[in-house]
Amino acid sequence: MINIIDMQDLRHLNLFRKVTKIQTRYCFKYNEILMFCVPRREISKALGKNGENLKKMSDIIKRRVRIIPIPNGIEDAKSLISSVIAPVGFKEIEITPKEVIVNAGSENKAALLGRNKRRFSEMKKIIKDFFNLDYRII
Repeated sequence: MINIIDMQDLRHLNLFRKVTKIQTRYCFKYNEILMFCVPRREISKALGKNGENLKKMSDIIKRRVRIIPIPNGIEDAKSLISSVIAPVGFKEIEITPKEVIVNAGSENKAALLGRNKRRFSEMKKIIKDFFNLDYRII
């Protein structure tokens, strides 16, 4: 899973624990959105009533926050990628023993790459940390 936690991530994780009363160690940034991974059964508790916890965290951090389920293995790679890149879609995902290949189509490929391939490198790091695989867009 995620290998290195820097000081800023540690602050975000502590704030998340104080606001939601849920302990997690999975926090990463994608497209200027701060993402927290929690067990699937605790997502509604993490969101709070009417999304209060999410709004509170967003106001404190001054950044958009999203809560997604922790992947249980390589079989959850498709759901992790789709929840991270939402609302941008893709046609299909192919998982080989060495890499994850996303077939994005012509319209969504640019959105998945980002300016100067920033989103591509962020997603590549996420896939490497969670599944220890390479990431490609075709």
